[in-house]
Amino acid sequence: MPNAYIVGAGQTPFGAFPSESYRTLFTEAFEAAVASVDGSLNAEDIDEAVVGTLGVGGRQLGLSAPAVTEHVGLHNIPCSRIENACAAGGFAVRQAVQAIESGMADVVLAGGVEVMTDMSGDTTKYWLGVSGETEWERLTGTTFSGVYAQMADAYLDQYDATPEDLSRVAVKNHANGAKNPKAHLGFSCSLEDATNAPTVADPLNLYHCCPTSDGAAAVLLASGDVVSEYTDERVRVAGVGAASERVGLADRDSYTGISASQEAGKTAYEMAGIEPDDLDFAEVHDCFAIAELLAYEDLGFCAPGEAATLLREGVTDPDGDLPVNTSGGLKSKGHPIGATGTGQMVEAFDQLTGSAGDRQLDDPTYGLTHNVGGSGGATVVHILEQEVAR
Repeated sequence: MPNAYIVGAGQTPFGAFPSESYRTLFTEAFEAAVASVDGSLNAEDIDEAVVGTLGVGGRQLGLSAPAVTEHVGLHNIPCSRIENACAAGGFAVRQAVQAIESGMADVVLAGGVEVMTDMSGDTTKYWLGVSGETEWERLTGTTFSGVYAQMADAYLDQYDATPEDLSRVAVKNHANGAKNPKAHLGFSCSLEDATNAPTVADPLNLYHCCPTSDGAAAVLLASGDVVSEYTDERVRVAGVGAASERVGLADRDSYTGISASQEAGKTAYEMAGIEPDDLDFAEVHDCFAIAELLAYEDLGFCAPGEAATLLREGVTDPDGDLPVNTSGGLKSKGHPIGATGTGQMVEAFDQLTGSAGDRQLDDPTYGLTHNVGGSGGATVVHILEQEVAR
C-alpha cells in the first residue's frame, strides 16, 4: 500500500471578504498550494479532487466540487464534494488519502471552501443549525453556542475547572493568532477582556466563541511512488482516524467528552505507531473554548478532568511541551466551515516544513489535526510526520 504525502498546502486569509466568491477564494488557495511545491506541480498532474463544504447559503449544492475545480483548470477527473458539517475539510483530506493508498490516484487535491459573511445572522444560524440534531435542538431554537454551553456547564460542574479557564483558551489562541497574518481575529486579548465579555450562552461569552468566516484552503497529496518528483520535504500522513457519534446531546452517555474524537484519536495513533506523548504540536477543533478542553482529554493529552491544569501550567502554550493551535485555532484564525479542516492541515504542513514564520516551533516531527462536525457527530484525526530532518 503506497504512503500518502503532503507535498504542498496553502490557504486564503480567513475573514469577511464581500468582494470575493467561493470560486475566487478556492482559486487563491489552490494557487498558494501549487506555489508551495516550488512550481514542480501543475493542474495536469492531479488525478482527483475532493472538496469539503457545507454549502452555506445554498451555493452549488448539487455540483460544488466541479463548480470550483473548473476554475483552477481541473477537467476530466473525478471531483467530489464532502459534506460532514464542520469536519468536511478534514474528511476531504481523509478521502484523498484513501484514493492514494488504494492505488487509484497518484496526486490528489483536497480542498475546502466556505462563504458565510454575506447573509444575515438569522440566515447563518439556519445554515449552521442543519449540522445539529433537527427535531430536538434546531427546531426548538437551540443554537450551537447553546449546545456547547450545555457541555461546558456539565464539565464545569463535574471537574475542577472554572469559566476563567475557558477564557484562558481564548487568551492563548488569540496570542497565537496575532502572529498569523491569515487569521480572521488576529489580535491579542487579556484575561480580563476574555472573562468580562458579553454572555452568549451561559457560561460561554463572546470570547469563548469562534467567528463565522469566509475562506478556502487546499492541500496537495502525492503517493510515495511519485513524491520525489515534487519535493524533498517528506511530510507523511502517518495516521488517520475517523468516527461518528450520536448527533444530538440528549442521546449521548456523556456531555463531558466526545466519543467520536476518542475513537478517531485511538485509530490514528495506532496507525501511526505513536502515543500522544510523541506529538510535538496539535491543531484541535476549538469552535468554542470548551471544545479545546474536551479535545485535550479526548485525544489523550491528559486524563479526564485535567485539561484545565494542562492549560494553566502552560503545557499547550507555544513554548510548552505540547503546543496547541499555533495557528490561532478556530477561535482566532477563524472558522469557514468547509475550509477549517484543510486549514488545520496547512498549519501542520507549514510547521513540519519550517514555513510557519513567527509561529514556527523548534524542529517538530509529529503533528496532529483534529476536525469535528457539529457538536461531535463526526470527527476525523490526522497525524503527520516529517520524515526527513531539515
